This record gives sequence, C-alpha cells and structure tokens, in this order.
Amino acid sequence: MSKNDNIVSRVRGPRGVSGPVEKAIDWKGTLKRIWRYIEKQKAPLVASILFVILSTLLGLVGPYLIGVIVDEYIIPKDLAGTIRWLVVLAVVYFLVALFTWLQSFMMVRVSLQTIRDLRQDLFEKFHSLSLRFFDKHSHGDLMSRVTNDIESLNAALNQSVIQIFSTVLMATGVTIAMFSLNWTLAIVSLLIIPLMMFTTKKIIKYSSNYFIKRQRDLGELNGIVEESISGSDVITLFGKEETVFNKFSVTNERLRHSAMSADMVSGFVGPTNNFINNLGLSLIIGVGAVMAVQGMTTVGVIAAFVTYSRQFYRPINQLSSLFNMFQSAIAGAERVFEVMDENPEIVDKKDARNVAAFKGEVTFTNVDFSYEPRKPILKNIHFEAKAGEKIALVGPTGSGKTTIINLLMRFYDATSGEIKIDGYNLTDYKVRDLRKRIGIVLQDTYLFSGTILENIRYGRLEASDEEVVKAAKMASAHQFIKHLPNGYQTQINSGGSNLSQGQRQLLAIARAILADTDLLILDEATSSIDTRTEVEIQEGINELTKGRTSFVIAHRLKTIENADKILVIHHGELIEMGTHKELLERKGFYYQMYERQFGQSTTKEGA
Repeated sequence: MSKNDNIVSRVRGPRGVSGPVEKAIDWKGTLKRIWRYIEKQKAPLVASILFVILSTLLGLVGPYLIGVIVDEYIIPKDLAGTIRWLVVLAVVYFLVALFTWLQSFMMVRVSLQTIRDLRQDLFEKFHSLSLRFFDKHSHGDLMSRVTNDIESLNAALNQSVIQIFSTVLMATGVTIAMFSLNWTLAIVSLLIIPLMMFTTKKIIKYSSNYFIKRQRDLGELNGIVEESISGSDVITLFGKEETVFNKFSVTNERLRHSAMSADMVSGFVGPTNNFINNLGLSLIIGVGAVMAVQGMTTVGVIAAFVTYSRQFYRPINQLSSLFNMFQSAIAGAERVFEVMDENPEIVDKKDARNVAAFKGEVTFTNVDFSYEPRKPILKNIHFEAKAGEKIALVGPTGSGKTTIINLLMRFYDATSGEIKIDGYNLTDYKVRDLRKRIGIVLQDTYLFSGTILENIRYGRLEASDEEVVKAAKMASAHQFIKHLPNGYQTQINSGGSNLSQGQRQLLAIARAILADTDLLILDEATSSIDTRTEVEIQEGINELTKGRTSFVIAHRLKTIENADKILVIHHGELIEMGTHKELLERKGFYYQMYERQFGQSTTKEGA
C-alpha cells in the first residue's frame, strides 16, 4: 500500500449512502464460487471426507449389531453373549464419536483457511476500487461485508458443508442396509421423505427473501453505528443525540422485524420435520409389529429399523435446522461477491510506464469531469504548471478545487480532455508509481494507530529515526512532540483523536516532508494551525515546496500571495488566472474575494 492510500476516504467529491442492491439469490452460482475457495484446502478436506466415511460405515454397523443382540442374545436370555456384544457395540459407537470429532476438527481448518483467503481477496479488492465505489456505499455497510457476512459464511462452512456430504452418505448407506434387512419396512421408512422434502423446500423458498432483507438491514445498522461513532463530536456539538438515537432505533427495529420474520418462517422446518419423523417411526413400529405377529420379521429387525430410521431422519433434520444459518451465509456470500465483481475504474494499461521521478511539468487541457452523467463538476479546465512552480487554487466551497486534485492523483479519470505530467498522459503511468511521486497534506488529516514516530515514517518507511526527527523539526512539530509523555514513542489513537487538529496537521506536514516527493499538494494544510505557528512553519513549507511543483488549495489568500500562478475556480470553471498582483489589478472575482477578507487593504495595495 502506498503512502497516499490513507487519503482514499478523505479526498473525494459528493458522497452518497446506499445499501446493497436487492436481487434474487443465485444459489448455484454463489455455491460454485465458494467451492473454488474450499477446494484449495485439499489435504484437510480429503481427511475430513475420509473420517466421514469411517464414521458413517461404523454408524451403519451399530443398528445391525443391535438387531443381532436382540434376536440372538436378549430373547434367548444369553447374558454372557449380550454383555460381550454390548462391549463391541460400545467400542463401535466410541469410534463413531472419535471419527465425528476428527471430521469436525479438519473441517474447521478448511473453513478457517477458506475464510482467510476470501477475506484477504475482499480486502485487496477494496484497495483496487476507485473512490466512486466508496462514494456510493456507506463505510459501515462495507465493514459489515468484511465482518458479519464473512463470519456467517464461516459458521455455515463449519457446520453445514461436511454435514451435507455426511447426510448423503449416511442416507445412501442406511437405505442399502434397510433394503437388505427387509424391503417392505424399507419402503415404509422412505414414504415420508417426499413429504419432508416438499415442506422444507416450501418453507425455505418463502423465507429466503426475509434473509436477504435481514442482511441488508444489518449492513444499514452498521453504517449508522460507524457514522455515529466517527462523527460523535459533531453530533454532540449540534445536540443531535436524540435524532441519531431515533434513527438507530427505527433501523434497529426494522432489523429485529426482518430477523424475526426470517427466523420464524424458517423455524417451522425443525418442528415440521420432527412431526414427520415421529409419523415415520409410528408407521415403522406399526407395520413392523403386524409383520412380527405374522412371523414375517423379527423384533431385532424392528429394533434395527427404528435405529436406522433415526439415523436416516436425524441428519436430514439437522440439515434442515442449519438452513437458517445456510441462507444467511449464502446471502452474505453474495454481498461479498457483489464487491468482488466490481470493476475498478482506475487500472494500469498493459504498457503503463514505470516512473522513478518527475520533473514536475503538469498540463490540464480542456478537462471536463462529472461524478454523475449530465451533472458537470469541472468544465473546460485548461492550464499549465512548469516544473518547480507553485500553483494556488482558490474559489468558493464546492467550486471544484478538490476535484482537480482528485484528477491529478488519478482517483478519478477525466470525463474528457487530457491531464499530462512531463508530457505523458496520467493513464500512461502506473497508478502506484504516480501516487508515490505525489505528496499530499490534507485539511482533514488522518493518523493511524501507532506511535508518532511510525506515523511520520509512513511517508517513507525506510527512513531512519534521525530523518524522522529532522522532518518533524522542519514542520515545527518537534517542539510539541518532545513535551509529550513518551515523545516520539507516544501512542496515537486511531484517527489521532488524542491530539489536537493542529497537532495532527503538523504531523501530516512532517510526513510529507519526509516523503520527499516530486509533486506536492497542500489542501488547506495550515487551516487548523494558529497564526503564530503558521508563521513558524511557513519556512518549513517553503523548504518543502522548493524545487518541486506544488498545488496549494487555500482560503487564506495571504498564504498564497507568493504563488507563481493563482487559478480562480468558480462553478467548475477556471474564470481567472495570474499572479496575485495581476489578479488584484484586474479587479475581478479574485479581487472581490481578497477585499472580503482584508477590506480596505486591497484599495491601498492596488493604488
């Protein structure tokens, strides 16, 4: 990950919030994709299947031995033989339990490694997607896909995948065993299977929509929680706690309702199948009793059939009870694959150029850009920045200044027109190389969990401690760092919440100084710093911008008076361009902005 990856969620255009698109679950397609991950774990998967086969075969031996013991030892009252064969039966069932545990243990390995690979691919996918994707999804919903949805799949893999194989194997073995003992009772035992399958299919089909809705509501709830935590200071400042709580309560209640609907409907599977199972046992015992009285079978065979029928129905019941979890897993997996199927907008061309350094010549030629069709944000932007020049971008909020930076960093591609660095289009360069050679300091600085030293070093990971300290001194951050309890080893909370906004900006400036990039972007880099500190670090910023092309977004017009070129952006158009003195002399939009900030001083300066 490049040092500029942390700004992906910070430099952007308009941001919307939407949940996943609701659509019919593609069970077959989703299961195939899950299987591609499972089959990578061949050794533990084969071992698990082997243990399933052994436990199933031994499980088939048990009922047969019960029938033999009843007919040949219990009815003839042979106590010694009964005890001897009961010991054998106990050993058989002990081995069944052992092999069942081993198959579960191996399947846990398969599922955890499968989930690890899937989570890794999903996280990697997030870092390949453009900002447009993140603009359209709430962060909480995306986090829910990485956590809740994948964990639902993990639980299902642990408990249901091998259960399906075990059920099929057991059902096949039991069917063969029953027909070999008594085909009449075997047919009676199988009569209820169509009824069980019919009711299960109907209930699952009816409940699947509720499971989709439950996963969607869960993602929306996570989005509200994430935004309320990250924006807690704003919520408190404006006294909107009750509004946020009410919004959470409504979504929470909607989640409760959809979850209850899903669980209630699918919950009919277990009781319904239990009733059908008991009906089947009653038929076996009833028909078997009639046949035994007529001498057509024995009590031992009936006992074996009762045990076999329980072995036949029980895994089917267990499989049915797992459908709640299985449906959640499929719905969650589809939400995960929905992200995986997103095509990144910003990709390298096959013949993309590697770049070790830029001279810094930047040209925008007739650049248009829209976040959404027919809603232009930038219109015919045209300018040139020579190597080493300081270019300032000014204009009202929402005029398109940050969008120009987004295009230069290639977070988005221009709708039309060309953007070039050193004579080559941005699309000619490898994206990672391009962003590594552009440093940026944002108004809203993000810091990672870790020490102050580690956060500054994020600008250049191979930098020595001495170089980090030197960069901090140039940014005037060293003074406050050395007064912290642990100095450069002071731990920073995620986002830097235990530092002031001004201190966070000083660290961001130090990080940019350490990065030593060829182009530099300063987006209101000193907006949260007091005037005195700003004066102190201006020398560091001047040192930082010396010899490299820099783009400065500024609202304090005094800070960009020495810019080589000032671009005035208004309603997405470049309406004025020139030096500070030239723009004041024209008495256009820039002059009006300057006059609003400094009043009569413009009149004197222009005189």
